[in-house]
Amino acid sequence: MMLAFALNATAAQHTGLKEISPDNVQNLKRAFSFHTGDLNQGFDDKLHSQQAKPVYWNGRLYVSTSSNLVVAVDAGTGDELWRFDPNLNRKTDYSEGASRGVSVWHGESEICPDRIFIGTLSSKLYALNATTGERCSDFGVAGEVDLSKGIRNFREGQYSVTSPVAVLQDRIIVGSAIGDNGGVEMENGIVRAYDAVTGKLLWHWDPVPRDPANPAYVTWSGSSAKITGGANAWAPISVDESRKLAFIPTSSPSPDFYGGERKGANRNANSLVALNTDTGTVVWAQQLVHHDIWDYDLPAQPALTTLRRDGQTIDAVVQVTKHGMVFAFARDDGAPLFDIEERPVPASDVPGELAHPTQPFSSVTLMDLGPVDPEDAFGIPFFTTPDCRRIIETYRNEGVFTPPSIRGTIQYPAYAGGMNWGGIALDPERQIGVVNFLQIPALIKLLPRKDFNRAVVQNEMPGWQLTAMAGTPYGLARKIFLSEFEDIPCTKPPWGSIVAIDMNTGETIWRKPFGTIQDNAPAIVPNFEWGAPNIGGPMTTASGLTFVGATSDFYFRAFATATGEELWKDRLKTSANAIPMSYVHQGRQHIAISVGGHSGLGSPPSDEFVVYRLE
Repeated sequence: MMLAFALNATAAQHTGLKEISPDNVQNLKRAFSFHTGDLNQGFDDKLHSQQAKPVYWNGRLYVSTSSNLVVAVDAGTGDELWRFDPNLNRKTDYSEGASRGVSVWHGESEICPDRIFIGTLSSKLYALNATTGERCSDFGVAGEVDLSKGIRNFREGQYSVTSPVAVLQDRIIVGSAIGDNGGVEMENGIVRAYDAVTGKLLWHWDPVPRDPANPAYVTWSGSSAKITGGANAWAPISVDESRKLAFIPTSSPSPDFYGGERKGANRNANSLVALNTDTGTVVWAQQLVHHDIWDYDLPAQPALTTLRRDGQTIDAVVQVTKHGMVFAFARDDGAPLFDIEERPVPASDVPGELAHPTQPFSSVTLMDLGPVDPEDAFGIPFFTTPDCRRIIETYRNEGVFTPPSIRGTIQYPAYAGGMNWGGIALDPERQIGVVNFLQIPALIKLLPRKDFNRAVVQNEMPGWQLTAMAGTPYGLARKIFLSEFEDIPCTKPPWGSIVAIDMNTGETIWRKPFGTIQDNAPAIVPNFEWGAPNIGGPMTTASGLTFVGATSDFYFRAFATATGEELWKDRLKTSANAIPMSYVHQGRQHIAISVGGHSGLGSPPSDEFVVYRLE
């Protein structure tokens, strides 16, 4: 038995609870809140983003924090029961700054029959006694497995675990998050299964096919598959216990934005891969981005649901993407359940690069993927708008899959999405999927090595993120496309939306701008409902509600799943960039959400978890 991220192993972000309904949600009030004490204190170089979803078991809530603290509290009062601190090195440069939760395992062990598992930014995997918080001494070495073992080119702080481990019977399955823009020969993005009691390694699978006998090897030019890193699974992994399948969402090979050292389609990177959980072998795979040079990794947990088609039910796995598409496949064999078309896309003009000539497009595409129009330039007329328009007119700008360029490329959707790790909530009774996403472009430049080195030394590009991409002729410069003076997007709103989809037909049921600019603009600016930058995800309920935080304005909202009508909201201290969850405690339904802010969105940090119930 297990409890894990996204309510259960299916990751469908849906609860069967019905006490809180559209008829009474207006009576929803705060029951209590609790603080973890983690505000990123003392770290030299680590972002703070409290993204964890609580897990409920045996009258307790278990949460993790940005610094990988694990805290257990009473689920009715919020009183702290125990805490575990892995004591991360505060002097390390961390490429990530989040933990999205813990997993709970129950099984045969005299020492720890009930366990909390957490992977950390320091590449450790811990098993903790769910009752006491003490390490389970029979797991690994004193309750700890060192995930850096077997990882080539390991860099402290750049190889980490940010998502909860998947739990399936007697084993746990874990991926990794890698700072993969650094160069070609980065860490290998292997997925590993461990015995849940002993911590023994049972199998591992590398998304990059190192063996020439692997059928995917021929899609990597020359011997590039032997040296390329990444393609890791940083998003949560889902499992189908009856089929003994683990669904792995893989990311881009290293480095993200230049693929001249790894020409070819690069299968099984940027793919949804079904692995046999006994052996770690590939059952089927679907690549959703060929030869990724946009950082369009699969960012969200594959969601398992049952779709109804022509009077039949089909067990499906649903995957959302950063470039605004929704894919669905039959779980048994990976057959597409929404149409997929291979379409021609723009060629690269960068010496040494060879962009893939086509890309797969799902019939369920939620965003306008055409070029950004100069008329979409946004800002103060006669002041910032002309600068935004000039960039739109002069940068490469041919719609989605426009390759990075030396002169500069407008990337839309941006490398942050589109959709991101918040994923999709699937209501199985109504056959509705609800998902929120970003609608802000990014600017990408490839800098010849000499120019890149000079830009770094002389600080020539303030406001740009500069990354070396070692082993290639180019360095990377990227940033979100914001007005230089106003620090707001350079393109017209909405800047974020929320959409409901009919999961049988793929048609949009409703769509609306998601969030306001209340906490993103100066106080004198009216609180326009323009849609806000957002990161996090929704949860649907059997009663017909969709709960979601996510926006950079400080609200937690409830919508009618069927219509999109906003039925309730609560003002928070900062943004709630997480996924809500629901549980029953002492006979009453509760809703819980992490309210921790997000460094990347500019919202102030917090360490709060808020819990609601009906008055």
